[in-house]
Amino acid sequence: MPPSEHPASPSGPTPTPSPAAPAAHFIHDLIEADIASQRWGLGTPGGPRIHTRFPPEPNGYLHVGHAKSICLNFGLAVKYNGLFNLRFDDTNPAKEEQEYVDAIKDDVRWLLSAFNAGDYERGPHAGGVFFASDYFQTMYDFAIELINKGKAYVCELSGEEVSKRRGTPSVPATSPFRDRPAAESLKLLAEMRDGKHAAGAMTLRAKIDLASPNFNLRDPVLYRIVHEAHHNTGTKWCIYPMYDWAHGFEDSLEHITHSICTLEFENHRPLYDWFIKSVNEGRSADGSGALGKPIHHPQQIEFAKLRPTYTVMSKRNLLKMVQDNVVRGWDDPRMPTIRGLRRRGYTAHALKSFAEEVGVTKVESSIDIGRMENALREHLNTIAPRAMAVLRPLKVTIENWPEGKIDELDFVINPEDPSLGKRKVAFTKVIYVERDDFMEVPTKKYFRLSPPTADGAPGAEVRLRWAYFLTCTGVIKNDAGEVIELRATIDPATRGGDSPLGPDGQPLKKVKGTLHWVSAEHAIDAEVRLFDRLFTAEEPGLRTGNWLDDLNPKSLEVVHAKVEPVLATAKPGEHFQFERLGYFVVDADSAPGKLVFNRAVGLKDDRVAGGGEKKAASVRMYPLAEAAHELKLKQDKLLAIIAAAGPADFASRTTKELTIDEVRKLKEWVKANPVK
Repeated sequence: MPPSEHPASPSGPTPTPSPAAPAAHFIHDLIEADIASQRWGLGTPGGPRIHTRFPPEPNGYLHVGHAKSICLNFGLAVKYNGLFNLRFDDTNPAKEEQEYVDAIKDDVRWLLSAFNAGDYERGPHAGGVFFASDYFQTMYDFAIELINKGKAYVCELSGEEVSKRRGTPSVPATSPFRDRPAAESLKLLAEMRDGKHAAGAMTLRAKIDLASPNFNLRDPVLYRIVHEAHHNTGTKWCIYPMYDWAHGFEDSLEHITHSICTLEFENHRPLYDWFIKSVNEGRSADGSGALGKPIHHPQQIEFAKLRPTYTVMSKRNLLKMVQDNVVRGWDDPRMPTIRGLRRRGYTAHALKSFAEEVGVTKVESSIDIGRMENALREHLNTIAPRAMAVLRPLKVTIENWPEGKIDELDFVINPEDPSLGKRKVAFTKVIYVERDDFMEVPTKKYFRLSPPTADGAPGAEVRLRWAYFLTCTGVIKNDAGEVIELRATIDPATRGGDSPLGPDGQPLKKVKGTLHWVSAEHAIDAEVRLFDRLFTAEEPGLRTGNWLDDLNPKSLEVVHAKVEPVLATAKPGEHFQFERLGYFVVDADSAPGKLVFNRAVGLKDDRVAGGGEKKAASVRMYPLAEAAHELKLKQDKLLAIIAAAGPADFASRTTKELTIDEVRKLKEWVKANPVK
């Protein structure tokens, strides 16, 4: 259970950041204003500490959107020397499982390791692990209080009937049970709790305002009957609080100072405030009344959720992909779940960096998933040892290399970390190179292996990484005319992969192509899973209305590779850079004698031009006709709406098209302002 008082800072007042260092985002500004005003006693000797939480529902696995919230909330606790709780909003037993609870704990602990500041159970910011179900009795008692205050009643309308009576912005909602006497509601609520009524037979509703323009305040349901065993409380309860009823009280009972939520909860904030104010009605500061002292009233702050491109985030959609075997499970490396990203090869550090890099705003927008990939690429570049692997092997026999000779060459383990030094790599008469690194009829600007020309000119000379310059001298094909082997020679003077220098100190010869390779004698087999984005569209389903239409049929390719023997003892979770190919991680399916690697990310963003400048991101554009179809409008109506609420520069655009974000914002505008 949570403490009855705010935990005091062990080091005195909550530290106030220096005015010389402006807050990075608006939530910092709000918190620092609360500290400056000593709200709740913040910033005073022995006063409370900033206290945040991450409140997942244990009805599925966490995804990358949750990762942003986790990093934001724990980051605030770290920045202001505060506390952080992990709390499960377990108010719906029909969809919750212990499996999800355990996975969420593990994923959150893993992600928080990137802060090097402990987690929710250990370290200076550990607030603890809590469950909404810890407070079921307290919340039930609060419900009884509201009935006694004339602020709640038992309603016998079905869910369908409540929806029919919900009203419109100009027509109030109705309920024939709104004026039910408190004593009768108390009796019925007790019967609901004792299991005397069927699921759906009745609910407890707050008595607020049936005519409110905010439909959340139109007498929302507080409790419903659910005859399901709960993962934490067993069969003790057969009525369960609605999320909205539980949310604010959980924060209050845990003394959360700043309840950080995503924007969809902004219209719910007046409801949470009403609940706490209603419970506090009749309470006294000194606790002398029958109801005791007022309960804590946290500050809710909303921010825009993380919406990466080329993925779906809805738990319903993720579950459908799992159930329909579109993916191999919640931890499929193509999934946006934290479990999937971990298996893909993402590090906690990369996800933290990504969450911090995209920032915190109140503006809904899509985030280019390439930014997340860049965060991983940048981290793995610093920590991943280098190795060589050939994904699609082509045999090369070196004609001027003695049989049985093995040359032990120096290989730099990681150029970004000189302290790791070098290791040895064996070079022999027969090696494997990538099949893609040979072209029988080379195109212009192709600088890799090619055979001698028909007029006798030698094939192109290339550098074998860390080894020798090599030239193709011949090609061997099978009966089907397929290339199955190359013949080649090496230049012994280029050992180490560099040309000898001339009298002027310059290389005697230069090559334009560098290839990776492995010794055929020493190479070991490995399965390599080449993962790509799960969807081909930036926003799946926007074009056709069905997100499944945009699934990428080439999101996974499995190849059987030849890899260096140094990888034979690699353990699941270990990262490597396969030179020229990308960053890879050992998969959980890997076992002794059966290596399995997943491609985490390529070596570079393929939008980077040769000069090092990034090309503009490829953004899906929607012509007016297609945008009108998406918004279910005629084009003339769409043009009028664009003039009123669309992009300011639309009239001056040469091509009358809209971006995905612009279409989405117009859709939200139309939803809020129905077009007649």
